[in-house]
Amino acid sequence: AMNSSAFFGNSAFFNSSVFFNSSVFLHAVRCCAASMILASTAGCSMLFPKTSPQPSFYSLDGSMFEPTAANVETSRVAITTPTLIVNPPRAAAGFDSPRMIYVREAHKLEYFARSQWIDTPARMLAPLIVAAVEHGGEFGAVMLTASGASGDMRLDTEILRLQQDFSSPPSRVRFTLRSYIVETATRRVLASRDLDATVAADSDNPYAGVVAANQAVQAVLKQLADFCSRAAVDWRAAGSAGATQIEETVRKR
Repeated sequence: AMNSSAFFGNSAFFNSSVFFNSSVFLHAVRCCAASMILASTAGCSMLFPKTSPQPSFYSLDGSMFEPTAANVETSRVAITTPTLIVNPPRAAAGFDSPRMIYVREAHKLEYFARSQWIDTPARMLAPLIVAAVEHGGEFGAVMLTASGASGDMRLDTEILRLQQDFSSPPSRVRFTLRSYIVETATRRVLASRDLDATVAADSDNPYAGVVAANQAVQAVLKQLADFCSRAAVDWRAAGSAGATQIEETVRKR
């Protein structure tokens, strides 16, 4: 019998057709091929790593308010109409970031993983408020400022909620804005109101929620424009009396 050293030392055997046709050789070839495939696959994975889905960004832009005849007329007699200072809107805790909020159960706020606003809702809302109030035509000027610019009246707002609710189908978006009208000279709150709108979404997904959110914001902006216009009319009616009866008049409406 041939021992192992003699076997492996026999080069003639390894060069013979018997070895190349043997199961030992075929098995070795298969192992080498499998190893090469695995190595190339790992290399490709390192060169071309899987990319995670990019987030989608959405805006609150709404429809543009066009100047009306009332705007032009009141601008000519701005001396008899109040000037409104619009403070930058604030937002309640949880609603002060670009993350888009949804709820499935009470008292629990959740965020979409790959959908968000291009900016915080408060910053997106600020110019829309100015445009909506200007459209009402009851103010000589409407200015957005965070400084101590002088004006006859000041509008303070706070976003209480802007969320898509999935607790029952169809999902719906609710937007609530708290608003205060303050007389600058006396620092008296002339009127306050929580403005609210709920709009059903066409589908249960973030984009449908964005569309519904823009509709809800537009509905609230119309309420806000009317609210501010009434306060301006009452302020003018009060005249030199310092608008002492505006608060009672607005509450009765």
